[in-house]
Amino acid sequence: MNNHLNSENFNINDLSPDQQKMLIEIRRRKAELLLEIQQLKDELGEVMSEMENMDAADDSKNQTRTKQMSIGRKKFNMDPKKGIEYLVEHGLLEPTQEDVAAFLYKGEGLNKTAIGDYLGERNEFNERVLKSFVELHDFTDLILVQALRQFLWSFRLPGEAQKIDRMMECFAQRYCQLNPNIFTNTDTCYVLSFAIIMLNTSLHNPSVKDKPSVEQFISMNRGINNGGDLPRELLVSLYESIKTEPFKIPEDDGNDLMHTFFNPDKEGWLWKQGGRYKSWKRRWFILNDNCLYYFEYTTDKEPRGIIPLENIQVREASDRHKPHCFELFATGSDFIKACKTDSEGKVVEGKHTVYRMSAATSEEKDEWIHCLRQSISHNPFYDMLAARKKKAQKTSGHHHAHQGKS
Repeated sequence: MNNHLNSENFNINDLSPDQQKMLIEIRRRKAELLLEIQQLKDELGEVMSEMENMDAADDSKNQTRTKQMSIGRKKFNMDPKKGIEYLVEHGLLEPTQEDVAAFLYKGEGLNKTAIGDYLGERNEFNERVLKSFVELHDFTDLILVQALRQFLWSFRLPGEAQKIDRMMECFAQRYCQLNPNIFTNTDTCYVLSFAIIMLNTSLHNPSVKDKPSVEQFISMNRGINNGGDLPRELLVSLYESIKTEPFKIPEDDGNDLMHTFFNPDKEGWLWKQGGRYKSWKRRWFILNDNCLYYFEYTTDKEPRGIIPLENIQVREASDRHKPHCFELFATGSDFIKACKTDSEGKVVEGKHTVYRMSAATSEEKDEWIHCLRQSISHNPFYDMLAARKKKAQKTSGHHHAHQGKS
């Protein structure tokens, strides 16, 4: 192994593809192990409480309570609202925002996606629960990255822009309340939180070729503190923290996509035509956050290929061999910027000018085209973020606001 690793500014691109693959694999293993440890702790907690319940086994009332609790949790994981109703009905939960929030915050045996769905619901009670839930987190004296790590581990962010906005707004208010002298307003905290989340994606997602430098991260956040800049050392420490350790994102499903942050916009089976040999292969596609990922099996941890939806358009296509076809084609350069793993597991650049896919039905085809076009042209969430950024910059003539997703 050559000694790049000891040099000051380590760059993953200096490594050979094999080494890159190894490093990505090691990082993934590390993230997995940390997650497993947390999961074991959670399971231990459950076993302990089950043992306590066994001690009280002679008390049959206690047993039915344990059984009802476990039924309530299972119901919650399938339909959060129904689960909460069941637990309240059986006297296992008080119908107060504090009690429900504490139940979600403990999270024992609860699916983190279900927790996120419940907290994101738009109705008065859920919004109060969200507030109490956020108040159970103590972010005192944590740098923003650490606070985000804690917050985003306690549930899984839902995919809808409105929900993300409410939840992150609540987070930013809580953080600013506990750390009053860091930001002049919550908009700054909110905008910076997303700058960090995007930084995490661009530093740790293998499909992002140009890794942002600390300088780019700093200039991306110019003027967001009421028109002024945030202290350089604050931004550097946030950058370094993410660079050394990516976010752990709670995943409840088979696809351990550490780097996709939001729930998929669409997923499903499609036939994909090969590049050099025009053979058709069936792949599981996930459209997420302006990237199209495809897998050999739905249970695979790592995608076979990643197609960032940059400088790309979609059109219908017809094919002699397959019905319901559509194509992704490059609008700018000759090749579509994409990467895939070859048969030996090496990461290689895709050499496609066009990707041709075939869907099972005409409705499926239209739905994919619609979702892809939406993802390419527009993500409602980024509009919200842009509006926040304007608010956070409102006092000055800084013109760095149009720095979008790098």
